[in-house]
Amino acid sequence: MDKKQHNPIWAIARDLIMLYLVVGFVVRIVLMFHLPEGASISAGEAVRAVAVGVLNDLAMGILLCLPLLLVYLGHNEWKYRRLPGSTILGVLALAFAYSFYHGSIFHQYGGALPKIVHWLFGVKFASFALRYFIPKIRRGWRIATTYIVWGIYAFVFIFNGASEYLFWDEFSVRYNFIAVDYLVYTHEVVGNIMESYAVVPMVAVALMLTVGFIWWRSRRRSFKWENIYTPSGLLRHTVVALLAAVASWAFLTYASPRLEGENLSASQVQQSGPWDFLQAFRNSSLDYSQFYTMLPEAECRAEYARLCGFDNRLTVDSIAPQWRDKFAIPTDSVNVVLITVESLSASFLNAYGGEPNITPCLDSLIGRSLVFDNLYAVGNRTVRGLEALSLCIPPCAGESIIKRPDNLREGQTIGHLLGSRGYEVEYIYAGDSYFDNMGDYFGKNGYKVIDRGEIPDGDITFANIWGVCDEDLFRNSLRIFDENHRSGKPFFAQLMTVSNHRPYTFPSGKIQFDGDPQCRNGAVKYTDFAIGQFLRDAEKHEWFDRTIFIVIADHCASSAGKTSIPIDKYHIPCIVYAPKMIQPCRVERLCSQIDVVPTLLAMLGINMPTNYAGRNILADTHPQRAFMATYQDLGYLENDILTVLSPTRKVRQFTVSGKADGTHAEEAVAQPVDSLVHRANVYYQYANLYQK
Repeated sequence: MDKKQHNPIWAIARDLIMLYLVVGFVVRIVLMFHLPEGASISAGEAVRAVAVGVLNDLAMGILLCLPLLLVYLGHNEWKYRRLPGSTILGVLALAFAYSFYHGSIFHQYGGALPKIVHWLFGVKFASFALRYFIPKIRRGWRIATTYIVWGIYAFVFIFNGASEYLFWDEFSVRYNFIAVDYLVYTHEVVGNIMESYAVVPMVAVALMLTVGFIWWRSRRRSFKWENIYTPSGLLRHTVVALLAAVASWAFLTYASPRLEGENLSASQVQQSGPWDFLQAFRNSSLDYSQFYTMLPEAECRAEYARLCGFDNRLTVDSIAPQWRDKFAIPTDSVNVVLITVESLSASFLNAYGGEPNITPCLDSLIGRSLVFDNLYAVGNRTVRGLEALSLCIPPCAGESIIKRPDNLREGQTIGHLLGSRGYEVEYIYAGDSYFDNMGDYFGKNGYKVIDRGEIPDGDITFANIWGVCDEDLFRNSLRIFDENHRSGKPFFAQLMTVSNHRPYTFPSGKIQFDGDPQCRNGAVKYTDFAIGQFLRDAEKHEWFDRTIFIVIADHCASSAGKTSIPIDKYHIPCIVYAPKMIQPCRVERLCSQIDVVPTLLAMLGINMPTNYAGRNILADTHPQRAFMATYQDLGYLENDILTVLSPTRKVRQFTVSGKADGTHAEEAVAQPVDSLVHRANVYYQYANLYQK
């Protein structure tokens, strides 16, 4: 045995980086013998891939081990001295007590978070108190926690090697946005993985290798567990670790990409999977041309223009005769208020099979409004709905355009269009607009952004972690609309609510609800109440008679189902209310969220831009189709057939049939309908690659 006492964290960090290099080397060799069909790597490219890959793994290993610095900082004796020790103990006690406070930020978020925080703060408080008052256990505690951290790191490194191989086996690439997507759909993905792979044996082998590795590296060494470093030593070690991390980040960001060759497979082999995962998370995109079926560009562009009716966009897309007499909209400008409601599934409304008395306001509006009964959201996240309502294009693979760094769409949004026609254009959000990059996107694309920070504290009656309650949002909006009206300019305002969101908290005494109102149905009923109050208050203002109100959801409350795209979980209400200008009417045509704004423009007599894929629902030329997507599955619904495009150029189709309870069944089609596959390819290829 080595009699020298080693610094445990530095020794463990070196061992873990060595392990990461070995695992990375083995994975790289395995991947080179498991290339995609038709791919090859020359001997020189293989050597290059391994050599550069080792450098990539060294840099990534250093970055992954950087959190050990926090463990290292905790390996000091000074925190147990009277003043710092009692201070730490007091702070932990206060944090533990705060976690029980019902007004805490954790309770505002809701769900399981308060219980998790109780447990974390409670364990931290109790463990530090024991060590503070019983010095004899400190050494054993430090040894145990260090070995636990060592074991977790080693297990993750080993198991990640197996995971990288499985991901490569399915997609023939390192981690990309598909892997990021797996974090969002954890339940579905875990179920699929458990059914597809021998996970239990894999975990067992990884655990055995972890135990063997730690035993091998610790059996012949002695670690120093007390008085590990001096203050100057800690400072020196910290600087070295941070400099190594910065150098590693710079290499992976700037040098490594320049060392890639022209052979895509060789480049993929040499890359670092975890680094690619981080880049995919940051860039929020998926390379469409690499993972989906492709058409020749010229064919795609021409067919897209035909499907979207670009040749007819120089004149207003006229409203069909059967609906034309329903409108008495002035030829000069009118106001538009687009109320985007958080997570409002159509199934909440009584008109679509929902429970009675959950949405009495919206149910009453249906009989007094223009209603699109068969309209579908494009996605299952707020930014997807906002993107559809502002850009009117099919969803892209990966993350929404709103959350991407390159989200400037000069002249393409409804905000740009109406702003150029003299409208005051506003995006009014109940929360903080930095969330989901909303403020950046809308601020750059023709909207004035007004969020929670713009509301005076005295005007906020209730707020939670997500933002102010819906009543406060609507009350503040009325004030803004009055200012717009006094300026003499028409206004287009998109409002985004937040109350129908976990933790489902809202002002008490506003609704009657059987049981605990802090639930999804309770929040839906409160939002319905707030919308009704808003419309009643709006009637008292001068601008009301010349204002069109549109109530629509951003997405449904849930997207889980038996198929990857259960269409019932994309069905949303869309109610257009303007009692002085629009007569009640229900339209049952199949349509999409991207069609709402083009239909509005037709009603206003405004020519539609040639970049919109959305169509006027009320025109005879409307194609009666809908788009709906996850981050990687892209759905196209037409003629009761749902076509789904997926990575690895997979195409599936399902027949969609109605059931007695108003929902739908989806059955796989044995022989795909080629014309529908072609149209789906056209729409999504153009939206992902050519829509700039």
